[in-house]
Amino acid sequence: MNFWYNNKIIDIFIISILLSSAAIGAAQQKKLWTGNIYFENDLFTETDQNYTNGIKFSLVSPNLQSFEEDDQLPDWFTHINQQLTFFHPKIKVNHNIVISFAQVMYTPEDIDSKTLIEDQRPYAGWLYFGTAYHARSEHQLDTIELNLGVVGPLALAHETQDFIHDLRGLEKSNGWDNQLKNEPGLIALYEHKHKFISQTANYGIGYDVILHAGGAVGNVATYLNTGFSVRGGWKIPDDFGTSSVRPGGDNSAPGKGWVLNNGFGIHMFASVDSRFVIRDIFLDGNTFRDSHSVDKELWVADASVGLSVTVENVKISFARVFRTREFKKQPHSHSYGSLSISFWQFF
Repeated sequence: MNFWYNNKIIDIFIISILLSSAAIGAAQQKKLWTGNIYFENDLFTETDQNYTNGIKFSLVSPNLQSFEEDDQLPDWFTHINQQLTFFHPKIKVNHNIVISFAQVMYTPEDIDSKTLIEDQRPYAGWLYFGTAYHARSEHQLDTIELNLGVVGPLALAHETQDFIHDLRGLEKSNGWDNQLKNEPGLIALYEHKHKFISQTANYGIGYDVILHAGGAVGNVATYLNTGFSVRGGWKIPDDFGTSSVRPGGDNSAPGKGWVLNNGFGIHMFASVDSRFVIRDIFLDGNTFRDSHSVDKELWVADASVGLSVTVENVKISFARVFRTREFKKQPHSHSYGSLSISFWQFF
C-alpha cells in the first residue's frame, strides 16, 4: 500500500514540475503572464489553531486564442491540454490558463498535547498542484479547475510549521504524530462569476458587485458554494476581485492591465462565500484508511473585509477573513489574515 501511495505522489509531482516548466517557458516567450503570491496565517489574529497557514503561488497566462492550440504555449504543453479538453470552458471569449502550487495546514486548538484529542480537529496538511481554465468576458468568468496533490506527512506541513515557528521563536506543535495519513488528493471544480460594474469604476471613483456560484468534487473536498463580493474605490482593477486561498480563487485578468491609463488605484472590498459541505477530508479524516475525524458542520461561511492598492503593474491586498464553526464541538469561529501580491506582466 505504501509503495502504491509513494508512486502516485511521484507521478503527481512529475506532472507538476513539467507543467510549471511549460508555464515558465511560455512566460519567457511573451512576457505577459500575471504572477500571484498568497500568504495566509492566523498570526495576524494572534492565534495558532484550525486553518493556521496557507501559501500559494500562481501564474495566469495572457489571453489565449485556444486552450488546445496557441503559439504562446509550448507544443508539448498543448498536447497535454488536448488530453484535458473535457475541462475546457466552451464559451468563445478570452481564454486564460492558471497554474498554481500551494500548501495549507490545519491544527487543533490545543497544540501542546502529544496525544490525540478526539474532540478537536485533526492535524493535517495538503500540498497540491493546480491547473485552471478561465473563459472570461467583460462581465463573466467561468473557471474549471483541477487540483492534484497529497494529504498527510508527505505534504510537509509539520516541517513547514516547525520552520516558521523557529523563525519567529515560537513553541512548536507537539501532536503532529497524530496527523492524517498519506493519501493522494484530488479536487475538480467549476465556478461562475458575474460582475455588475459602474461605468467609472476602472477610470475614477466607482464600484462593482461580483456574484459567484459553483461546486467541487473530490476526496479532499466536495461542496456546493455561492457568494458575492463588493468593491468600491478609485480605479478598481479590471479583474474579478481578490480571493483567499481556495479552489477557483485566482481572479486576475491579464490582457488589459489593472489600472487603465497607468497610475495609482485603491479600493476597499468585502466578500462572503457560503458552502454546503458534503466532504472535507480535514474533518472527515482519510478516505481509504482509519484516521482521526470529527463531526463536521454542513454549512460553513467565510466573510472577509480588506483593502487593495494598485501601483502600475503591482497589486497588494490584505483581508481579514472570518470563518464560521466547521465542526460540531468547535468552541468558536475562526479568523485569519490573507495577504496577496500580484504582478501583471510578471514574466
